[in-house]
Amino acid sequence: MARGWESKSIEQQQEEAASRPKPANKPLTPEEIRKEHERRGLELDRQRVVDQLQAASHPGHRSMLEAALADLNRRLERAKRPA
Repeated sequence: MARGWESKSIEQQQEEAASRPKPANKPLTPEEIRKEHERRGLELDRQRVVDQLQAASHPGHRSMLEAALADLNRRLERAKRPA
């Protein structure tokens, strides 16, 4: 029986949340969309390099990946700054 009451409480909370007005998000400009797309791409590239760096064992390869990671970190910082 406790389970039924718990479900009703959750159901009520979901209904209340659905009935609340959602704040209107202002539409993004094409430039903002481009920058967001670029930032997400950089984050994905960074994660790929981090994954490869964890598996790399050859010193030359590790060095190249560390340089790529440093570059991606710099580019991400620039991309996160407001224009």
